[in-house]
Amino acid sequence: MTRAVAFYLARADNGVIGRDGALPWRLPADLKRFKAMTTGKPMLMGRKTFESFPSLLPGRRHIVLTRDTGWSAEGAEVAHSLEDALALAGDAPELAVIGGAQIYALLLPHATRIEVTEVHLTPEGDAAVPAFDPANWAETAREANPAEGDRPAFDFVTLTRRTAP
Repeated sequence: MTRAVAFYLARADNGVIGRDGALPWRLPADLKRFKAMTTGKPMLMGRKTFESFPSLLPGRRHIVLTRDTGWSAEGAEVAHSLEDALALAGDAPELAVIGGAQIYALLLPHATRIEVTEVHLTPEGDAAVPAFDPANWAETAREANPAEGDRPAFDFVTLTRRTAP
């Protein structure tokens, strides 16, 4: 694969990325960063991630990978295999992979960069992503953000693959 495949996710210290179809925290700075980094790119996601949005995210294509051959939604480009999803992305220089956990696991061998917001909490959740193996991933940037009021501390972290996928 010649294009960049970048993961975008927020992950709690215990690996939790979601609970009941939503994020278990509210971090406006994370949402602002996500928007800035994904606008103009095709986004690949699972059906549950797509359905968690209140509406389509402006300025981005929504490629939904689902096993449900009868599923469709306005604004979604539907794929039923990884190969179909990658083909839908066309010649875009980067594919933004935005979840959920099964999609991250499926695409991990193809990922070239990970943009992760490390949320310093240990919430209950029903979707989790294991830590990224430092043998395979090098931290190339980190920006610490302190807790504010009821919002937890968090770090914006960029990881790049140590070896070619």
